[in-house]
Amino acid sequence: MTDQQSADQPLIFVVGTGRCGSTALSNVLRLHPHILSLSEFVASMEPEPFPDGVLTGEQFLRFLEEPRAFTTSVMRHGFWPTVVETGQQPPGTGPDNEMPVLGALSVTVLPHLTDDPQDLLSQLRKELPNLPTAPIADHYRALFRILGQRFGTRVVAERSGYSLRMVPRLRQLFPEARFVHLYRNGPDTALSMSQYPVFQVLRVLLERANAKGRGQEGVSEEMADMFRHGEVDVRPILEADVPTAAFGKMWSDSIRDGLHHLADLPPERLASFAFEDLLDRPEPELTRLAGFLGVAPMPEWLDAGKAELDPTRRHASLALPPEELAALEESCAPGMRALRMSREADAR
Repeated sequence: MTDQQSADQPLIFVVGTGRCGSTALSNVLRLHPHILSLSEFVASMEPEPFPDGVLTGEQFLRFLEEPRAFTTSVMRHGFWPTVVETGQQPPGTGPDNEMPVLGALSVTVLPHLTDDPQDLLSQLRKELPNLPTAPIADHYRALFRILGQRFGTRVVAERSGYSLRMVPRLRQLFPEARFVHLYRNGPDTALSMSQYPVFQVLRVLLERANAKGRGQEGVSEEMADMFRHGEVDVRPILEADVPTAAFGKMWSDSIRDGLHHLADLPPERLASFAFEDLLDRPEPELTRLAGFLGVAPMPEWLDAGKAELDPTRRHASLALPPEELAALEESCAPGMRALRMSREADAR
């Protein structure tokens, strides 16, 4: 990628623990006419979003279109029963409410961008095979450029859940990128994790990675191992009775590791936002975010963004029984201390 191309389309990664309000933020970013909001792009490519070597344009297209067994398994057993129950089956649903198996790009990324994701995919099928052979990072840049041209945007903002662990790799492959760190109150985030199928499975993968001394950096390897033969029935994981505090530890570890990964970035390449601040002060915080991204804080965008941010989304953990809440707060304490120290350092 040339320096001019990089300058023409700045790249920003919104990183966080997951369940921290980042989906809402993606929705806000999508409303800005100059921002290409890519929701769950990197996460959709798991367990190996950054394969080594080089790919032809055809190989890159196949990589994007290949269904991921992790996503399909969690969708089938974690989300699809609710979809069927509520009658919200999307186009492509088979007989007897059979779940459609979608390619990686078609689960979240394209539907987030357009009401006609199939048409957009058809256009990409025409363009991507023409890309020259290149490493995966250059293919991603080319894809972002193609999408930016299609939607008339100026800035790329990718946001994936549980992405703090990916910061070292993102920095290595995209040295031009800037980062937005979004975080949320630990107990509320951990409680949300405990109720969300993706994180119920991710916690097990992290547990296995920790047992091998690899920590969060080993989660992708464990994912590849668990799903190496295709779909897995993850219902035993989803139905297990796991203490909420276990997710508090997962949150704390993610925060502490993530802050370490971001620590040496200069201020012009890193901006941090508390989700609660976005809820309490949406206009000034969204204005600050727009300034960091390099786009104008248009009044109509600020109004639309405020409407996307639900101010009631806080303090859910306080409804837990006292003993469970105390254990959860204790497990989140290391991460909360790390965030407090980081904020104090930023204020100095």
